[in-house]
Amino acid sequence: MPDSEASADGEVPASPATDSVATRDVFISYASQDDATANAVVHVLERHGINCWIAPRDVAPGALYADEIINAINRTQVVVLVLSESAIASPHVRKEVERASSKGRGIVTLRTDAAPLTAALEYFLSESQWIDLGSEGTDAAFARLVEAVRRRPTRPSGIPAKASPARAHLQWKPAEIRKHWKRVGALATVLVIVFAWYIVDKSRAPARDRSSDATTAAPLADGLAGATPGAKADAFAPPPHSIAVLPFVNMSGDPSQDYFSDGISEELLNALARISELQVAARTSSFSFKGKDVDIPTIAHKLNVAAVLEGSVRRAGSTVRITAQLINAVNGFHLWSQTYDKNLADILKLQSDVATSVAQQLKIQLVGEETRTIELGGTRNPDAYDAFLRGVHLLLRGDTDEPGNKATVAAFDQAIALDPSYALAYSGRAAAVANLAAFNAKPGERARLREQAREAAERGVTLAPELGKPHLVLAQIRANFFWDYAGAARELNRAIALEPGSASVQSAFASIYSLLGRSEAAIEAAHRAVLLDSQDVAARILLGQCFLEAHRFDEALAALQDAKAFNPGSHHVQQLITLALLASGHTQQARQQCESPSTALDEDFRHHCLALAYHKLGSKADADRELAQLKALNGDDSAYGYAQIYAQRGDNVKALQWLSKAERLRLPSMELVRVDWQLDPIRDEPQFKLIEARTIVQP
Repeated sequence: MPDSEASADGEVPASPATDSVATRDVFISYASQDDATANAVVHVLERHGINCWIAPRDVAPGALYADEIINAINRTQVVVLVLSESAIASPHVRKEVERASSKGRGIVTLRTDAAPLTAALEYFLSESQWIDLGSEGTDAAFARLVEAVRRRPTRPSGIPAKASPARAHLQWKPAEIRKHWKRVGALATVLVIVFAWYIVDKSRAPARDRSSDATTAAPLADGLAGATPGAKADAFAPPPHSIAVLPFVNMSGDPSQDYFSDGISEELLNALARISELQVAARTSSFSFKGKDVDIPTIAHKLNVAAVLEGSVRRAGSTVRITAQLINAVNGFHLWSQTYDKNLADILKLQSDVATSVAQQLKIQLVGEETRTIELGGTRNPDAYDAFLRGVHLLLRGDTDEPGNKATVAAFDQAIALDPSYALAYSGRAAAVANLAAFNAKPGERARLREQAREAAERGVTLAPELGKPHLVLAQIRANFFWDYAGAARELNRAIALEPGSASVQSAFASIYSLLGRSEAAIEAAHRAVLLDSQDVAARILLGQCFLEAHRFDEALAALQDAKAFNPGSHHVQQLITLALLASGHTQQARQQCESPSTALDEDFRHHCLALAYHKLGSKADADRELAQLKALNGDDSAYGYAQIYAQRGDNVKALQWLSKAERLRLPSMELVRVDWQLDPIRDEPQFKLIEARTIVQP
């Protein structure tokens, strides 16, 4: 596909893909978190004969999002802005508003909450028409919206477009990612273990078509059954048996006890997630609201859940008081509340009681097996439980220093010493020792620590074979430490069979199966992970990576642009976008991004990118200079990267020499060898096939 180059006035000429952007009446600008409201707007307007353009529905296959959006704004009469707290924080919404204002398009603002505007939005929206969805009510607001759009307000002639503010440079941290070719699943080897083994993010709804999970437009536009009059417009259609567990409030007055209240919340989430008919929002998403002043309807809308469980924890010695309350997220009514005074020895029974009560309130029929599995892998020893929660707290903190990692190992060791049958404590120990091996091992220690990590993970599986999480930890250790992808795949197959609603299991499955070249299964799992953990940008990045590794470059670009919109500050996303541009033939755009100091990139990746781009554009001297700078910066640590560059240059001999060195050094990037598009020119070489067979063993 040819590159899209901006002309002097900022217009982007239509490429073959963007020629499909037809003139529409309305462009819908919105943040991804507000997709339900935006789709409801489209539903209402198009029902009244007003044609709308909305992404991703109207993005042409194979086109770049940015090109399509610019062309769509240019060809529409009016922009409808769904203005929320998320939209205000979204840089892509600001750019769309700025573009619309500069082109003299009329802007109709549909405000959904009272979040304060930024100075830039106040400037660009000063002349727009405002409709308050919350105060006017849905029917009245949408009626006014239809009327406003039909009037098609545009900027009067003679009034100049407002000047755009200077673009701020992206801020980034070089330590955020080590090398461009390290994927999320192998970043720093075991970070995914740290955040995957215990993150209790299972939403164990039966597998179904993804369209059934999506919030539909019609209920928001046409029906508010159960909603209170005058309530803020967050009427939506979440799955009826869906729930989010928010972090319970620490009522001890001692902030150092946060680990305990958070741990109780996570364990309750875990218990609920083992109920097959109940869809539970992932821990990453539900805990993202901790410490933020966000109301229940907003949280429920963002997580697409019908109910929210919240509460408080007060601990006194070996006894604990837990107050839990279940809220109907659609109408705000309390469904159930209960206070429990328990000895910590009865914590498993407490979790079972809460899960059972919630299931009853949500009209879910529990079967005997599900009641039993709620308590799998746990302990009835209060001191072991406390040590375990301290270990989890330290593990999720993500420390890479030696004292922190040793303290984490010690906490899990204490839990195991107090209860040698505590399966989850062994899984925790495996993750903590893996971190120690990855970050803090002295010469000669790494192999021993890796073996300890594997032994602990295998012990967890032995103690709780019907629990998915220990299988997940063992899979990660086998893949990342021992290159045993066949063994990892077997463990993941078991984990996904036991916990199909776990976002971390789905992500790990997608990561490993993508490396194995099983792209369809990987992409399906990555899609599922995004649905289960809507607030976790890592899941969105992984989806883009799976498309990239499947050589579906246009879909990779679309997914990665979505991830960037969700988290504009992630330079890892930017690097992947640049790779996708190179892969899909948008060499000029990739070169421009890599040359620009405002593009957030690691310096070694910048040299790698330019070495590829300059060569493709015929600038051999510049390409050689960038490659030399990369070699001076990284030495043999980038052997795999040199193999990529020489393969793209057509120098198969040097490419294979460097790839052999990368194999001897056991560089983590070798995991990409089966699916790396940069190595495609040497893929039929006999030496390559031998290296590939040794590196990636199929299950």
